[in-house]
Amino acid sequence: MGASPPHIVIIGGGAIGSAVAAQLTQPARQAERPCSVTVVERDPTYALASSALSASSIRQQFSTDINIALSRYGVEVLRALPQVDLHEAGYLYLATEAGAPVLRANHALQRAHGVDVALLAPGALRQRFDWLRTDDLALASLGLSGEGWFDGYGLLQAWRAQARAQGARYVHAEVIGLDSRIEANRLTILRSQLSNGERLAANVFVNAAGPWARRVAQWAGIDLPVVARRRTVFSVTCPAPLLDCPLLIDPSGIWLRPEGRGFITGFAPPAGADADDLPLDQPDLAAFEELVWPTLAERIPAFEALRLQRAWAGYYEMNTFDHNGIVGLHPACTNLVFANGFSGHGLQQSPAVGRALAELITTGAYQTLDLTPLGWERVLEGRPLLERNVI
Repeated sequence: MGASPPHIVIIGGGAIGSAVAAQLTQPARQAERPCSVTVVERDPTYALASSALSASSIRQQFSTDINIALSRYGVEVLRALPQVDLHEAGYLYLATEAGAPVLRANHALQRAHGVDVALLAPGALRQRFDWLRTDDLALASLGLSGEGWFDGYGLLQAWRAQARAQGARYVHAEVIGLDSRIEANRLTILRSQLSNGERLAANVFVNAAGPWARRVAQWAGIDLPVVARRRTVFSVTCPAPLLDCPLLIDPSGIWLRPEGRGFITGFAPPAGADADDLPLDQPDLAAFEELVWPTLAERIPAFEALRLQRAWAGYYEMNTFDHNGIVGLHPACTNLVFANGFSGHGLQQSPAVGRALAELITTGAYQTLDLTPLGWERVLEGRPLLERNVI
């Protein structure tokens, strides 16, 4: 008898973990390189999952080649999934004189990659969006297609349903440790210890634990620079409509987009106030009155009449090294694959990351999109991959 097919255990069944599972179990891939897949997810309701609590958007307006490539692939996948309800209304970046050079440099790179994006001077911006105050602006960048927002929970469930239909096993438990041994000065993971008492042996383990990924890495003696950073989302309404409103990013960093009959909005706290592991059941309501509402009302005069309906908080799995995903094997471990630290981009990058990691796991190399720029080498060598368009 031949050797049994390799077994892959995925730690975390959110969008990234389930995308990897869906790609690994695709019939065409199974026919060529069969494997069995188990996904361990501690909360099948996904009540605290970043995938479910996200503002769920996708953009092409990045400043690095790899992030543009990830999203260009991702939007094609979203277009083919009716259950995610993609709205391609674009991103609108606003810049003062100080930010205009960065916007121009980003635009040149984006156009070189075929991104459908336009630069707008204040006059053209005012003509297109007459509800917007532009007197302090020098430039804006508007995505004309391939950008917008979608149902993030719908995407998560689509990956999960596809993986299960194709044979992936989902286990309701929490991974609480890893059994390992040293071989030729490198660690090999043997089994994952589960909260239900089970021990899952596997050939390959995937760390897709989102904001809790650092603890998984520590069990393998690896320092993963990923922490849980709380982000509050405010759901608001306004009596006046904003015609053709895109996802807007103010120079202050506050963002806004339509949602149903209203809008959702949020912000990134200043570095000194952006602590790790802040409780999700305590959204930052004070920031709405003190910062978000006054800034939006200054930018959009109609928002003087803004009304807060509700608020919630979710975690960014923040890569504190350079705010980009860390993907692939660590040189100190033979069989622990990382898919972490996407810093708010995990949902939109899950289609490409899922496909790429399935290729890496089954063939030993990336086949269709090289994610080497997101590998561990840059972290270990102190070479951050700088993304200038961080929200």
